[in-house]
Amino acid sequence: MDDPSRRPTRKLGACALFATAPREKMASTAKVAKSDSKNNHETNEEQADKEQQEAIEKIDEVQNEIDKLNEQASEEILKVEQKYNKLRQPYFGKRSELIAKIPNFWVTAVSALLNEEDEEALQYLTKVDVQEFEDIKSGYKINFHFDDNPYFDNKVISKEFHLNDTGEPSSKATPINWKEGKDLTKKAGGSPAKAGKKRGHEEQESFFIWFLDTGDAGADELGEVIKDDIWPNPLQYYLASEIDEDADEEGEMDEEDEEELEGEEDLEGEEEEEGGEEEEEA
Repeated sequence: MDDPSRRPTRKLGACALFATAPREKMASTAKVAKSDSKNNHETNEEQADKEQQEAIEKIDEVQNEIDKLNEQASEEILKVEQKYNKLRQPYFGKRSELIAKIPNFWVTAVSALLNEEDEEALQYLTKVDVQEFEDIKSGYKINFHFDDNPYFDNKVISKEFHLNDTGEPSSKATPINWKEGKDLTKKAGGSPAKAGKKRGHEEQESFFIWFLDTGDAGADELGEVIKDDIWPNPLQYYLASEIDEDADEEGEMDEEDEEELEGEEDLEGEEEEEGGEEEEEA
């Protein structure tokens, strides 16, 4: 038998040694490269995060400067508004004197806000005025002046709006002293309407319910409509209502004319039929 111990020992040649060494070196180099790539990626992410955070902080600093300028602008605008509000007062007074010469001016100007019963009561409305508080930003008051009337005893009914130091709105109104059986808020069906909604003739709630609703002053659009739209230029609302009334009257007249014309045509047709029947009998 062949003795294994006597077999010649097999030695690796130079080529085999050189072939093994590069494979080990390449594997080691690949591991190092992968590790370096991972480190570089993490470094890039950290750098990007750092730059983004720095940008956010700088934007915040710039925004603070913008906010300061906005506050400054608000203060300057308020001063200008206060100045011109005082300058407007004599003109408001003169306008009120001229309006007093026009019968039913105010009820016509605000007619879009009224139902038919309201219009009857507001025939006695002689004057409307809006008083902005001296600093303007803290609120305003709307006054409605009335002649003696069969509905209530008040000469003036007011509603005022306030903003407190924290900017929270509130409102209060004059209690209306209704005469017996004349309370339009009860006739209108009872519950206060949502503040600020414009009213039309087809709706049943009364304009006077607005004085009862002091719950959500911030949502009182009706007060804003009177203060910001009607009060600055009531003449345009008066004229617009007059035009609408004229158009309605013309429409009614046209309908009456059409009905009369149709009636005449029907009458002529009947006369012709009667005439034809008489000829046949003859």
